[in-house]
Amino acid sequence: MGKLMIVGIGPGNYENMTIRADRALAACDVIVGYHVYVDLVKDQYPGKEFLTTPMTKETQRCQMALDAAREGKTVAMVCSGDSGIYGMAALIYELRGDSNQPEIDVIPGLTAACSGGALLGAPLTHDFAVISLSDRLTSWEKIETRLDCAAKADLSMVLYNPASHGRPDHLRRACQILLRTLPEDRLCGVAQNIGREGENYRLMTLKELKDTKADMFSTVFIGNEMTKQIGQQMVTPRGYRDV
Repeated sequence: MGKLMIVGIGPGNYENMTIRADRALAACDVIVGYHVYVDLVKDQYPGKEFLTTPMTKETQRCQMALDAAREGKTVAMVCSGDSGIYGMAALIYELRGDSNQPEIDVIPGLTAACSGGALLGAPLTHDFAVISLSDRLTSWEKIETRLDCAAKADLSMVLYNPASHGRPDHLRRACQILLRTLPEDRLCGVAQNIGREGENYRLMTLKELKDTKADMFSTVFIGNEMTKQIGQQMVTPRGYRDV
């Protein structure tokens, strides 16, 4: 029986991949993943067998990885960012069920909240919530409740999957929900193409964010009442200077 490693590759560039992730991909026989993520690592790890599926084929993809491991191969399932935060780790455990074969090793990676936050400055130094705006697997009603509760708790927020071709207005709708509680001038930031060609970020108010174009390669940051702009950076103090 082989082994299945679920590997978070971070934002996609080699410099932001952990040493443990690099070693796992170097040691495996097969690399499995969404084709966009496999393309990010393919040149770095030549000579591997590569298995890919398109978007929305997550169950098929994970089953392919399990089947390859059951054939005795060492398999790496690659996930963008972290393997457990919106990654494939939970689904693979579900598909394997109560069996202990094949062996599973979850290897964490740098999620966009961390890598995007570093690009923006230091927006997450205090408590924060991470919320996906994709309603493919979660109802919009539940997403709306989570946004509303995070706003009322004055949590900084990181919004994943803010928009796509199929749901171009979800970020606008999210901002309308947040504006019920938060002021229009609340500081926000958008990090785009983190760790990849075209990497950039922008700072703006929540009112401006409502009309900002975003895509699946964007990560949105919304500050709390203490968040401020210092130079060109977004900073949320924790309060160390006041102690």
